[in-house]
Amino acid sequence: MDGSWTGHGSCGIQLPLDDRSELLENVDSRYALVIVAAKRARQINNYHHQLGEGTFDQFLPPLVESRSKNYLTMALEEIGEGKIKYTYPT
Repeated sequence: MDGSWTGHGSCGIQLPLDDRSELLENVDSRYALVIVAAKRARQINNYHHQLGEGTFDQFLPPLVESRSKNYLTMALEEIGEGKIKYTYPT
């Protein structure tokens, strides 16, 4: 493996090259991108589940208007637009 990231695989998410470089501008590594996107996708999923339960106080709604219904795609769009900030625990 040459270390390049293609942005697609068995999950079926394919991003144009300019979108990938935009994503990597908002995080300090590919590893951070994966971790932050996965965590945010889980938060978005939990938000949608809490809507069905009638509670609205624990999770934030998606921070971008997305055409996608895929939570990981929504999370990546949030990262690409700079809406997600993260810090490393000390």
